[in-house]
Amino acid sequence: METLPLNALRALAVVVREGGVRPAARALDISHSAIARQLGELERWLGVQVMTRAAGKRELSVTQHGRQLAEATDRSMETIANVVAMIRERRSPFSVSISTTPSFAARWLLPRLPALERAHPRLEVSIIVDQRLEDARTFGSDLAIRSGEGAWPSFDAQPFMDDALYPVMSPRLWESSGKPRDLAALRKLRLLHDRDPRASWQRWRERHGPADLDVRSGPRFASSDLLLRAAAQGMGVALAFGRLAADELASESLVRPFAHEVALGTTYWIATPHGIPARPSAKTVVAWLTGQAA
Repeated sequence: METLPLNALRALAVVVREGGVRPAARALDISHSAIARQLGELERWLGVQVMTRAAGKRELSVTQHGRQLAEATDRSMETIANVVAMIRERRSPFSVSISTTPSFAARWLLPRLPALERAHPRLEVSIIVDQRLEDARTFGSDLAIRSGEGAWPSFDAQPFMDDALYPVMSPRLWESSGKPRDLAALRKLRLLHDRDPRASWQRWRERHGPADLDVRSGPRFASSDLLLRAAAQGMGVALAFGRLAADELASESLVRPFAHEVALGTTYWIATPHGIPARPSAKTVVAWLTGQAA
């Protein structure tokens, strides 16, 4: 197997991530000439350009090949970092690492960790935030919590929690809109959209209407967490996953104006690498989480 120029690949990834040679040099604490030298070595090794300078421009810009290589390097380094973290954490028999998505970590899991620590004070729980769940061979955590259909190759998935969709908004917006209770009022409200296709207003309209609800307009947010933050700020009405909105409804920073909902059935799953026995500490966490979900 051909030896890869790892230092040069890392330099390229940091240049693309930081937006230039000089900021990359500061991030890596080396001279910008050293960065330029590594990029040159990488181009000679590849036989193609990864950076180019437009006529009359001082700054370098990344080529398509360079961007593809930088993104692949970043993904690989993230995988390595996760595995290293897992190995370090498993030095203790009481450590447990949980891989989950950013919104679920912020909205459901993190608020419950203090109670888990009180129930099991010897446990050391770490949260790994990752959207992907692709290869059990490079999986760096004890268990994963994911939403979806429950089918991930090389992972065993057990049902964890169901969920439902319903509109939420800030108390201030609800009051200023006349405290609406009828679904027809959605026509006059600004809709906020989740990028997750399972939480689309189109799905809501098909189930509950109103039939002429404009589901195309309104801002879109890259995560459910951002969506709910925008709703709490009074930016509009969001179609929320109930499990993720529950704490803010309880604290009354969000209100649920309408009784209607779209039931989703089993939405969240606990996944573990197939064929790898769970450690006792991980079994304890799974049992506690399952109790919380119930």
